[in-house]
Amino acid sequence: MLQDFPAIPAGWAYLDTAATAQKPQIVIDAIAAAYGETYATVHRGVYQRSADMTLAYEAARERVARFIGAGSSAEIVYVRGATEAINLIAQCWGGTVLKPGDRILLSQLEHHSNIVPWQMIAERTGALIDVAPLTADHCIDLDAVEAMLTPQHKLVALAHVSNVLGSVLDVKRAADLAHAVGAKLLVDGCQAVARLPVDVTALGCDFYVFSGHKLYGPTGIGCLWARPELLEAMPPYQGGGSMIDKVSFAKTTYAPPPTRFEAGTPHIVGALGLHAAIDYVESIGLDAIHAHETALVRQTREALSAMNSVTLFGPEDSAGIVSFAIHGVHPHDVGTILDEGRVAIRAGHHCAQPLMEALGVPATARASFGVYNGPADVDALVKGIERVRRIFG
Repeated sequence: MLQDFPAIPAGWAYLDTAATAQKPQIVIDAIAAAYGETYATVHRGVYQRSADMTLAYEAARERVARFIGAGSSAEIVYVRGATEAINLIAQCWGGTVLKPGDRILLSQLEHHSNIVPWQMIAERTGALIDVAPLTADHCIDLDAVEAMLTPQHKLVALAHVSNVLGSVLDVKRAADLAHAVGAKLLVDGCQAVARLPVDVTALGCDFYVFSGHKLYGPTGIGCLWARPELLEAMPPYQGGGSMIDKVSFAKTTYAPPPTRFEAGTPHIVGALGLHAAIDYVESIGLDAIHAHETALVRQTREALSAMNSVTLFGPEDSAGIVSFAIHGVHPHDVGTILDEGRVAIRAGHHCAQPLMEALGVPATARASFGVYNGPADVDALVKGIERVRRIFG
């Protein structure tokens, strides 16, 4: 697979896929062709190229719908990424449904993008936020979730795969628990869609969001899936061109979903790049990707667990992500020294400061894998960590 990724030079171990994935040539070619050969606006032009680009743009939406098991492409809203998707849900759904005394349930491992929008809407509506703890192996404790949920809970919002720990949520059980008290379930699928098969219908959730750039696609494009009845009931997020039915100074009426939520000229080329990325991932197979990344996680955890100065976080069967700390060494120093050996990892709080507090550390070092990684990258990581330990004694 490495030969498909021109931005990864020989001898460079890129282990920061959880932040953003490198792009295969097929995605780069799709973007270049869209800008250099077939570019035009969508939905508005009566000339042939605009019509062709509109067909390609909407074909990408249909591709996303098939990829995640949606019932229709009309259930897929294009957004800039999962952050915008969650904010859209918070404002358009939460802002109309939540009222004082209603409750929202999150977990300790959530990304800031699945915390801050809910704090903002809770402050505006008078809703309250509860936080579910983690199990001993750093998974969301669904037994605790079950005990915490009440009829006052209107929303449960959880990560499918933790961006720090790689722990995988049992989404179906989470959906059943939420629905048992009348709550909706939102799933942050950013780390899941590139690693695990996703079928939103089978999972039973109500909202599912992800970003294209973690799926080997471009930045600036992502998707929100929601049940059609929820989209129909939600007011628009932004006003402007494209999202309208009819505009007058007396009254404006809005287009049906998903167009209602897509004001302005969209990221046309981003959608085409996302289509190519999904084609690439599915040509390999998500089961094969998951098995490949699981083997790399196992190799990494076995090597690091043999070092008595290294603390590992997350479950043994984490999905493509290994976070760790070296006693007496700040993760930023770990990352800097590894970079000298041409190993790229992420170091910091990973937009998950409440999780860092729960783990009892200010930050962690994180290695995250993609289809382009192999055992040699793990060897380079381990060699670099051994050098860190020698330097810091």
